[in-house]
Amino acid sequence: MMHLAFLLLITFTDGTFSKDVCSYQDVLDYLNLTADNSVFKTTRPVLDYKQPTVVKLDIILYAILAVIEKTQTFIPFVWLLMMWNNERISWDPAEFCGITQISVPKEMLWKPDLFIYEMVQKDHASQNPYIRVSHDGTVFAEEAMKVVSVCKMDVHKFPFDTQSCNISIGSATHDVDEIRLLPSSNSARITQFSQDTIKSQGEWEFLHLSITSHNFTLGKGTWETLTYTLTMKRRPLLHVTNFLLPVLFFLILDLASFFIADHRGEKLSFKVTVLLAISVLLLILNDILPSMSNKIPLIATYCIVIFALMLLSLLETILVTYLMEKDSASQEKLKLKNNREDKQETVKTKNCNTEDTKQTPCLCICTASDKSLELLPMTQKVDNSIQSEESNALLLILEELKELQNILNLHLGCRQEGGTSGHWAARIDRAFFIFYVTVVSMFLSLIVIAWST
Repeated sequence: MMHLAFLLLITFTDGTFSKDVCSYQDVLDYLNLTADNSVFKTTRPVLDYKQPTVVKLDIILYAILAVIEKTQTFIPFVWLLMMWNNERISWDPAEFCGITQISVPKEMLWKPDLFIYEMVQKDHASQNPYIRVSHDGTVFAEEAMKVVSVCKMDVHKFPFDTQSCNISIGSATHDVDEIRLLPSSNSARITQFSQDTIKSQGEWEFLHLSITSHNFTLGKGTWETLTYTLTMKRRPLLHVTNFLLPVLFFLILDLASFFIADHRGEKLSFKVTVLLAISVLLLILNDILPSMSNKIPLIATYCIVIFALMLLSLLETILVTYLMEKDSASQEKLKLKNNREDKQETVKTKNCNTEDTKQTPCLCICTASDKSLELLPMTQKVDNSIQSEESNALLLILEELKELQNILNLHLGCRQEGGTSGHWAARIDRAFFIFYVTVVSMFLSLIVIAWST
């Protein structure tokens, strides 16, 4: 009895070992799945054509490669996961040593003709050449692709902006009666999975990924579209340090230039240099922002207003410089006039000295100093019997007093004739500085409030 049981065990064991030796080719032979069999790849894999093929999708964001505002282009690197059912394929894993799935080349099976509506450039990277097939007919396809897509961007709050770009997937030839598109995961799960797997974000911070489905009618058919919306926020530190702060520093320099002396040319040249520096930054900004926008970007308003204020400051400096030059020219003119009068009086005095000072010394004295009579009224009481030497000494004293009177008249004339321009220049400069500081403070406050809301 023991020998019989042992023989039976050996027999059954040998039979089992012979069936346990299996391969993927056995499954392919059983399914009759070969490269030249067109049944599996020419038409939709359904037994009843009225039944739609349900395709489940997932998009996982792997990297944000570039966001180009100038051309409104968004370039992410994504993983596209697709799953659908092939009703012509099925086998029992128990008959094939527990094989539950196999991998076959993509060319051997039908695949849904899905494409991305926003994609403007074909991805030339190498693709996964295989797809996985489960024993119940479920087909899994994975594709990693670089998506060069268009994205309508709102740069009104640049560089403190948040952008949302869409990746819309749909079928090119099959309408909603033939292919249904459904998401495999909800928005929260796919967002979490993307945040865990993302490798590169650059200046952008990925926030969340939402999924929506909608249908659109074209001609006689209705197509279903699955839209993935990627929301991301810009990291503004680079633009703040390289653009906003330099513009603000140039504005502070322009404010500080009000303390430079007006009668020199350094103030005017300094303001022109600062204005040229702002112009260079505006050229850099023009290369970043798009040519067309629904709203004027706040950063453009920020730069243009500061540029206008600095231009107005330059014009005010030119006006003040003109008034100061006019004042200086008036003083020079008055000085030349007084010097000419001095020369004429000197000539008269010398002519008077050549005459007979013994007869009419007082008359010569009065003639040579007709303007000095007011300062020296006592000279009229000089005795007619004064000697010639005393008369000459008195004339020298009168000449010295004449020079002092001319200097006094020069200063008084500067205040009366030429001092008006300098007075108005100082008042204009002071008033414009107060106006300039007030406008700059109000404008910067408004810009900060607009960027923060």
